[in-house]
Amino acid sequence: MGRATAQDYPRCGGIPTGALMDDPNGTTCTPLISFGRELCGDVASAESREWLVTNGLGGFSSGTVGGQLTRRYHGLLIAALHPPLGRTLLVSKFDEVVEYDGRPYPLATNRWRSGVIEPQGYRRIEEFHLEGMSPVWTYACADALLSKKVWMEYGANTTYICYCLERASEGARLSIKALVNYRDFHNLTRAGNWRMGISQVERGLCINAFYGATPFYVLSSASNVQPCHQWYRAFELSAEALRGMNHQEDHLHAGTFEVELKPGGSVLMAVSTDASPDLDARSALDRFDERGKTLMRQFHDVHRGVPVPAWIDQLALAADQFVVKRKVKEKDGYTVIAGYHWFSDWGRDTMVALPGLTLATGRAEVARNILLAWSGFVDGGMLPNRFLESGEKPDFNTVDAALWYFNAVRSYWSHTRDKEFLKQVFPVLCDMIAAHMRGTRYNIHLDRNDGLLYAGQVGLQLTWMDAKVGDQVVTPRIGKPVEINALWLNALVAMKEFADELGNPADDFHRAAEDATKGFERFWNASKGYCFDVLDGPEGNDASLRPNQIFTVALPESPFDPERQRAIVDAVGRYLQASPGLRTLAPDDPHYKGTYAGNQEDRDGAYHQGTVWGWLIGPFAKAHLRVHNDPSVAASFLAPVVHQIHAQGLGTVGEIYDADPPFLPRGCIAQAWTLGGILEAWEKTAMHDLPVGK
Repeated sequence: MGRATAQDYPRCGGIPTGALMDDPNGTTCTPLISFGRELCGDVASAESREWLVTNGLGGFSSGTVGGQLTRRYHGLLIAALHPPLGRTLLVSKFDEVVEYDGRPYPLATNRWRSGVIEPQGYRRIEEFHLEGMSPVWTYACADALLSKKVWMEYGANTTYICYCLERASEGARLSIKALVNYRDFHNLTRAGNWRMGISQVERGLCINAFYGATPFYVLSSASNVQPCHQWYRAFELSAEALRGMNHQEDHLHAGTFEVELKPGGSVLMAVSTDASPDLDARSALDRFDERGKTLMRQFHDVHRGVPVPAWIDQLALAADQFVVKRKVKEKDGYTVIAGYHWFSDWGRDTMVALPGLTLATGRAEVARNILLAWSGFVDGGMLPNRFLESGEKPDFNTVDAALWYFNAVRSYWSHTRDKEFLKQVFPVLCDMIAAHMRGTRYNIHLDRNDGLLYAGQVGLQLTWMDAKVGDQVVTPRIGKPVEINALWLNALVAMKEFADELGNPADDFHRAAEDATKGFERFWNASKGYCFDVLDGPEGNDASLRPNQIFTVALPESPFDPERQRAIVDAVGRYLQASPGLRTLAPDDPHYKGTYAGNQEDRDGAYHQGTVWGWLIGPFAKAHLRVHNDPSVAASFLAPVVHQIHAQGLGTVGEIYDADPPFLPRGCIAQAWTLGGILEAWEKTAMHDLPVGK
């Protein structure tokens, strides 16, 4: 197979282009996310910004701008061996050296247990940018420039790394050390005397980590390889150290690839569980680019005539990273990974994120598939909270996943008017309502006295505020949480609408909705001018100012009149709103914690005691639009995202932030419901004044 050269690619400053942000056809040459030496050459800045590419199976490739590993979740190939789970680190990284004009130029960066950083390849990064979601580096070696681009094959556990000698006065030799591993992506490796099986195959290496392990491959389009078996010990993972976790790991040098590059020449590397991935660089990149362009066309097709800022285009493309395949009763389906790097698919997160990830991006068929797939997991009227990497039965410890399911179905219905879907899912929805009325797990039941849902028991955390330190539930919220009952009311109203549409009896749903609306009067705290967070808890009503009441305004059906809606939005805005999202507790509360840091216990203790959550900014913007009817002001609450996508998770948005300025990003670098909520809210503000049906 012939070697691809730089001339084979569409060009953008000498680098293969991806689906860039200014034009849905990908014809522009202006990357939205781009850094020069002022950031790349600073070790702290370069390692605090992380890139992520995914494969639609739950697998991913991720690392830092500087090239150093800082998390256990960094690696060139973290394969989903049992999609979307069974995620396993197979290939840790490549350590490259360019020999040019008789001198070696190391491109890799490693931090060791001693604290020493060696080599210091980050100092050679001339520029870093994203093409779509694909990271591209340009390294300067004297007067030569070498580019490196990483992407994944959709639907396969395959990562591609393409190197191109963009500019040089003579040829150069590129040496690539392949560092491998084989472990669950949550764990760390201490090598001891572990010996893997490494064999030379056509175009590269096959690695068998141990008997019964999935074999994997490191392959090249055009290079020589020398097998090796040498453990590199005590890589220091700085982000893990900050999280109070074990923070040192060993990786195996399995072999070295060497290739002679002429000016303009390139080489494609592939790391894969497939013994024969496509090693034609142009065709592999064309498939990747075409998928990005298709996603952009779908997004723009549903927003014709609406000006779309570049950062929204970026998020629309990033949304695809969370939508992954999952088999349901032996049928192909889709689900949503809650967050990268460490979350699996969670019921609550999937349903919260679905309208933004799929409907706002023009992928209604994916939304339909997800909703039908998850209907097959309903048990006792409940949806699973999460699926476990081990493949064990899912957890059902959530009161809100099922209620968010109704909201997601209602959003899909309002976008599509898909009556066949509604007929198919309606019996499941009826069973879910009936289960909640008669009572189901964890003391979840309807209180007939006020029409509100009660949930909870000692030692369990059932709402989204679910942190637990040892045996202590930090925010137990036993009783009648405000957002749970806002969701319950909306589910009942939706069911009446669905029943009317299908010609089924709707009186029971209507009466229950009326009862819930009347019962909601109990939530109003007249002395404070906003809602109680929880009613009828073990210690009475909880008057803490938390963001959960925003859903009484953000959801389609509000139990309150416009005056109270405005009071809620104004209170939340004044005391809880922060640039990246909403605080989980008012700063004047004695339990407030302004920083999310320290060991696991410290962090869990702060998780919902002030910490800003990004997913809440979307509902806040929608609620603000509802009561103030000013789309430009509502959209202004989303504006800081322009800066967030340049920090931590590049081109996407993260999970949480410190509650005190400057609101440093924490937690997951990419979070589904944060991104979904922002896209949904942007769509509401952008299309607010358009004619009905537009």
